[in-house]
Amino acid sequence: MLRPPAGLAGTFARGCYPCGVPTIRGVIFDLDGTLIDSNDAHILAWVEALAEFGWTVTQEQVRPLVGMGSDKLLPALTGVALDSPEGHPVSTRRQKLMARFDPQLRLFPGAAELLTALRRRGLRIALASSATRPDVDRMLALTGIGGSFDAVVSAGEAEHSKPDPDIVEAARAALGLPASEVMMIGDTRHDLEAARRAEIPALAFRCGGAPEDTLGDSVAIYDGPADLLEHLENSPLV
Repeated sequence: MLRPPAGLAGTFARGCYPCGVPTIRGVIFDLDGTLIDSNDAHILAWVEALAEFGWTVTQEQVRPLVGMGSDKLLPALTGVALDSPEGHPVSTRRQKLMARFDPQLRLFPGAAELLTALRRRGLRIALASSATRPDVDRMLALTGIGGSFDAVVSAGEAEHSKPDPDIVEAARAALGLPASEVMMIGDTRHDLEAARRAEIPALAFRCGGAPEDTLGDSVAIYDGPADLLEHLENSPLV
């Protein structure tokens, strides 16, 4: 179920905006942990890749950083830059290890149906992911939802990854809509911060596993795609 953000109890009815807010005409989705149940796979791939190069890192250390791009996640864990001689092999190995989890990756319940429902309402839909383009393309092909998006933006199409706003702003620009007519949907505080810095309101999903107290920058919180789909008529999107 959803809840209004802290400090605004009574302002929203089941997450709805107050009167006077512009109509939402576009939605920007994060991918990992939002539409696809892949956060644990990313965490395990990072832990194993780092171990192979001599860094001992736990899953608990990686988990709060999920949602960042590799260019921020790797330095946060090791102090080593992604494009350095030490960092690049780790990232390359992580990507190869991640491919092992492909048979296990699944859409969250209701994800495909939610995308279809939004498109039927005439909303334009973009994907804004901090993952590399090969990772994004592979996961879209595996799950069959690539055709649901009017635009797909990955780490390679923006100068800075989340929580910087570049990827979200690029996705908004690709939709051709002003920030006031777009909503972001993500599952981590990094998604929400990127949306805030892009001046785009955001919904949060719990399905990615982030603690709820880290999702306070959202208009409302839902369990995941199926929960939002069930309550779509009373959501901030309509």
